[in-house]
Amino acid sequence: MSKIAANISGVRAEIQRAAAAAGRNANDIMLLAVSKGQPVDAVAEARDAGLRDFGESYLQEALGKIAALCEEPLCWHFLGPVQSNKTRGIAEHFSWLHSLDRLAIAERLSRQRPADRPPLQVCLQVNVDGEASKSGVAPEALKDLALAVSVLPRLRLRGLMAIPRPRSGQPAQRRPFRELAALLADLRRASPRLAGLDTLSMGMSADLEAAVLEGSTLVRVGAAIFGPRL
Repeated sequence: MSKIAANISGVRAEIQRAAAAAGRNANDIMLLAVSKGQPVDAVAEARDAGLRDFGESYLQEALGKIAALCEEPLCWHFLGPVQSNKTRGIAEHFSWLHSLDRLAIAERLSRQRPADRPPLQVCLQVNVDGEASKSGVAPEALKDLALAVSVLPRLRLRGLMAIPRPRSGQPAQRRPFRELAALLADLRRASPRLAGLDTLSMGMSADLEAAVLEGSTLVRVGAAIFGPRL
C-alpha cells in the first residue's frame, strides 16, 4: 500500500471513530482531499486509492490538474476566495464552490455556468470568528445572502462552510462548528426555499474529529492525506 493510500485509510478510520462517538453513520460524511499545492502524481495516487473528490484554491494550478486527470470522472471543488476575473473558470470547470460570500460573485457564476452542466453546487462561507483578514459573510448577513443565492438558476445552494481560527483542545474546537450548525438550522427554518440545505463543510486535518462531532457532512483534508504542500 502506498503512503497516500495508507494515509487515506487512516483518515477514514478517524472519521469512522468520530462518527461512532456522535452516533452518526460515517457514510454520511464526504472526505474531500485538499490537493492544492500537490503535484498531479499525488492526486492520481489518491484517486487510485479510491478518492473522487478533490479541492483546489488556485484556479490556474487546478485547471492543469483537471486537464491532466480528465480520463476518469473526478469531482472538483473550489475552496479559495473568488475574484470576479476567476468566475468563468470556476463556473466552467468545477462541480462545487465552498467559498461563496458575495451576491455579485454568485450572479456572475450563475450567468457563466454552462447550460450543458448541472447547476454549480455552492456553500456560503461564514466568518464565524469575525476576523477582518478572513473571507466570509457575517452571520447577521447570512440569511439575506442565502435567500438571494437560492433563486439563481444555475446554482444550487447546498449549505455552509467555515474555516475557524486554530484552537487548542477539542472543546474549544467544537464551539465554532456548533455555531455553524446552528446557523444552518436557522436557515432551514427561515424559508421553504432553504429547508433542503444539507451540507456543513467544516473540519480539516487538525480539527476533523471536533467537526464530525458537531455534524460536519464534508471534511476537507489535505496534510493528513498528502503531507506538507510543495
